[in-house]
Amino acid sequence: MKVLIIGGGGREHAICWKIKSYSENYKIYAIPGNGGISLIGECIKKDLSSFDEILNVVKEKKIGLIIVGPENPLSDGIVDYFKVKGYKIFGPTKKGAILESSKCFAKEFMKKYKIPTADFEIANSFEESIKIIEKRKIPYVIKFDGLAAGKGVRVIENYQEGENYLEEIFIKKIFKGKEEVVIEDCLFGKELSYLIFTDTNTYIPMVPAKDYKRVFDQDTGPNTGGMGCYSPPFYFNEKLEEEIKKKIVEPTLKGLEKENIDYRGVLYFGLMITEKGPFVLEYNVRFGDPETQVILPRLEGDLIEIIESTIEGSLDKIKIKWKEEKSLCVICASKGYPGEYEKGKEIKNIDKVKDVILFHSGTKLENGKILTDGGRVLGITGIDKDFENLREKVYKAVQIIDFEGKHYRKDIGIE
Repeated sequence: MKVLIIGGGGREHAICWKIKSYSENYKIYAIPGNGGISLIGECIKKDLSSFDEILNVVKEKKIGLIIVGPENPLSDGIVDYFKVKGYKIFGPTKKGAILESSKCFAKEFMKKYKIPTADFEIANSFEESIKIIEKRKIPYVIKFDGLAAGKGVRVIENYQEGENYLEEIFIKKIFKGKEEVVIEDCLFGKELSYLIFTDTNTYIPMVPAKDYKRVFDQDTGPNTGGMGCYSPPFYFNEKLEEEIKKKIVEPTLKGLEKENIDYRGVLYFGLMITEKGPFVLEYNVRFGDPETQVILPRLEGDLIEIIESTIEGSLDKIKIKWKEEKSLCVICASKGYPGEYEKGKEIKNIDKVKDVILFHSGTKLENGKILTDGGRVLGITGIDKDFENLREKVYKAVQIIDFEGKHYRKDIGIE
């Protein structure tokens, strides 16, 4: 089968790697792909916002299955576009993708279906927002309504911070999209990423993961797309999982059914495990990044079979097995990330690392050399039964890999 992956980050490389490692018979294409994907498949440079251009590739290459990685094409309706034309494509429709593309919709949805989440207010102007924060207890959280590559959420520690961020959103217009914000209570506890495959009627959980969003050690600095991950979190257990299923997953799926949303794909629950139990921080409508880099290495069997069963609505007919081993991923990023950063730095010593998987994120292959081409450059992932051995071998590889301006967190996997 010929498979087309939409996207070019570490998540997409992990998907390609998992498909290819199960069977060499799968032919991989990616738009736009990256330096790592180009070593196991064919990367094609096309505009992700032009579905007509992607359709031409699908026709030319005789693609049998399309897998969508990032959120933007999903929220723009790529699944609707290809479904109408009769192609097999993995991911929710535009109607389902609103769970991620609109924080305001997601919060109202949770309130409507009694899904535990932080108390919140919604505002659509600078003046209205200021009135809300004047009464808010510190700390609180401001979330931009639309997609912002993981950078639209800010924890506010004092009044001036809140006013400045609202000014950036409403006056300076640093984000594209509807100018609306969620202002909500700040929850305290341990974060957890809980992902499921679902065809709306049936769902199958994936192994859980813990993501590290802040750019520097001890969770300091600005939010990023994720600086590392491990699976399973130390604090995860069967009792907690049952609570997550009963209070969050199942009410969410029932809510989707009541909203007439036929949801077929991955649904990601970003959770905060508080003293009062699990609360939803956010929904994502696709595989997480970097969660995918620690989840898929623990998956046994054929990812394509799971994806096809999800699309066909026959998830109830399959079983998924997971490896007992633990997994951990450390992101090597470019200097300056998540702000401005330079590209085009040669990545050295890739051939010298052993016993880990290198998931390329922001890389490109040029004249036989792998160069940096993004903020998050590489995800270095290991899998092992012993967690200390796991951390040791991953960080050993992190130190061997070299490029100008490389930086990474040193506390991934430490609670």
